[in-house]
Amino acid sequence: MFSRQTLSFAAAFGLSVLLANGLSGCQSKGSATTETTADSAATTSGNPSTAEKPADKKAEVPVAAVPDPSSIPANKIADAATILARPQVPVLCYHQIRDWRASDSKSAKDYIIPVAAFREQMKMLADSGYHTILPDQLYAYLTTGAPLPSKPIMLTFDDGDLDQYTVAAPELEKHGFKGAFFIMTVAIGRHGKQPYMDKAQIKDLSDRGHAIGAHTWDHHNVKKYQGDDWKIQIEEPKAKLETIIGKPIKYFAYPFGLWNKQALPELQKRGYVAAFTLADKRDDSMPLYTVRRIIAGGQWKATTMYRNMIQSFD
Repeated sequence: MFSRQTLSFAAAFGLSVLLANGLSGCQSKGSATTETTADSAATTSGNPSTAEKPADKKAEVPVAAVPDPSSIPANKIADAATILARPQVPVLCYHQIRDWRASDSKSAKDYIIPVAAFREQMKMLADSGYHTILPDQLYAYLTTGAPLPSKPIMLTFDDGDLDQYTVAAPELEKHGFKGAFFIMTVAIGRHGKQPYMDKAQIKDLSDRGHAIGAHTWDHHNVKKYQGDDWKIQIEEPKAKLETIIGKPIKYFAYPFGLWNKQALPELQKRGYVAAFTLADKRDDSMPLYTVRRIIAGGQWKATTMYRNMIQSFD
């Protein structure tokens, strides 16, 4: 692991290269996103087109009306079977929002969303009548059956890349959307080929109504944690982000979407109320700590993204 006190020169160099070039392969092997087949116009009435007339948007459930997870009595929280039985809310995962570079590999393009493609996806969701929800809303729904707005969806962003602040957030807000941003704290304020958000930008997102969550210190695979890893990768990033935004950090996203049963109670006892994976099956006993997402593939058309989203969360 990367220890802050004992980080070797070779490991430090490797981490610097990783940060400079952006994290590649953040998805797990089970959530491949490559899609190169061009989609024709929607062929069924349920598949939207970006050319559709915008749907009348119903008012979202106000975030302020959603109870804080800590205020929900334990005897009001549903059991695992009830949580698993509730219809899943689609949750999309994004990483870098930028145009492809000549140096980007084919696999890298799976998780790098060109700016125009991201805008097309957001417009499609807005025109199709989707309403974004935040983690507190999802938690209240899963644990108590609290109502959600019509056609709910959650948009999540991993790592803390600067383009999520400069490109993604303004595009979300254009449509009245909010997102959840999971920050890898070792990279805060880092610059280079792939720059990352600084403290002021992270706080600004929070102040504007977006959610901030933790994504470890240095993207270390949770399945390999031992010893001080739980403190370095889970506890300290939570505390650092809470200092930055002045609010509790309650949600966690697993690097690469990878988790094991050992991690679930470790996250729970450290104050997290839910955690997000990728496309894997949810845990039967602690489903709140294995909330499913899918990566919105960088090579997908908006119609492909919609089809895959519907199929994955049906």
